[in-house]
Amino acid sequence: MATSLSLYVHIPWCVKKCPYCDFNSHALSADGGLDPHLAETYVNQLITDLNADLEDFGLSPSIHSIFIGGGTPSLLPVHSLDRLFKAISAVAPIEADAEITLEANPNSADQSRLRGYRQAGVNRLSLGVQSFDDHSLLHLGRLHDGADAKRAIDAARAAGFSNLNIDLMFGLPYQTLPMALADLDQALDFSPEHLSWYQLTIEPNTVFFNRPPRQPSHDALADISSAGRALLEQAGFERYEVSAFAKQGRECRHNLHYWQFDDYLGIGAGAHGKVSDHQFIQRTQKTRAPRDYLTAPNRQTRTVSGHDLVTEYLLNALRLRRGFTLAHFEKKTRQSASQLLPALERCEQLTLLTLQNKHVLLTEFGYDHLDSLLAQLTED
Repeated sequence: MATSLSLYVHIPWCVKKCPYCDFNSHALSADGGLDPHLAETYVNQLITDLNADLEDFGLSPSIHSIFIGGGTPSLLPVHSLDRLFKAISAVAPIEADAEITLEANPNSADQSRLRGYRQAGVNRLSLGVQSFDDHSLLHLGRLHDGADAKRAIDAARAAGFSNLNIDLMFGLPYQTLPMALADLDQALDFSPEHLSWYQLTIEPNTVFFNRPPRQPSHDALADISSAGRALLEQAGFERYEVSAFAKQGRECRHNLHYWQFDDYLGIGAGAHGKVSDHQFIQRTQKTRAPRDYLTAPNRQTRTVSGHDLVTEYLLNALRLRRGFTLAHFEKKTRQSASQLLPALERCEQLTLLTLQNKHVLLTEFGYDHLDSLLAQLTED
């Protein structure tokens, strides 16, 4: 089956596990480096993993986008990443205009390394800044400070990156409205093409879940969110997704691929994928523990259908500010949109959305109450 797919690559290691992080990331030994032999062995397994997915699902795709996430992918040696890209191209050609994103932390993002990534083919960098305030970074358990973050952004530009995302969080321990806006102002000073700005949430199986920090009140968080969105809009950023803001034409194409319910492969420890054909939609996940993954990816597959398929579609499509059309819903789920109409009309009466010419558009109120909207649309 020939098609255009996105590819997610997971690098599971980081120097230190942050207390808020519930991703599949694993701290390295005290010296903080990724052993070169381990990196090479892992890349070998990534290649094996990709080849198995292509063969078992009968795929012969081109690659529309690549996103290398983690963990801390910027711990990966440049030559290892270059070898991975060459191996991918040998079995699934990377399209000439493919978006290739690498996540990087400021403390592992020196100019020489970033230049190497750029020369290897990475054309979009996502820097995990989180905050420019030293005290906030300390509370978050980050290994960099504000000065490190600024140096990393400068290094990214000097290395040739013209498509840069800055990751920021709000609702940080002891954060005030002026502090949150100061973070955004400092990010905007660097004129990034994209900003991911999202609220710190306390997730199970994290240090913060067991020892919750003091966060701003609900009303304070609402004020921060509102004022921050206004500041970003004034600076020329469009909120095209719940927590993603971009200059015109600089939306993250890889993430749009997810939210538009398109197919993608996921390789690496714990990586997820979605593959569909004329009959089924299948979700895949690889084994999570890096040690186990190095033995075998051990892909698990589940078929998604019926009500679960509708729910998954809506969970993705409703993240987009532009919403979705009923025709797109039917194309991606292979189900009649008529089943949605009663719930859509009810939500329209609640001013959560509008239904215009079979196009579902969220109102600002609906976007601020997305959980309630999803519950209304997916209840049995």
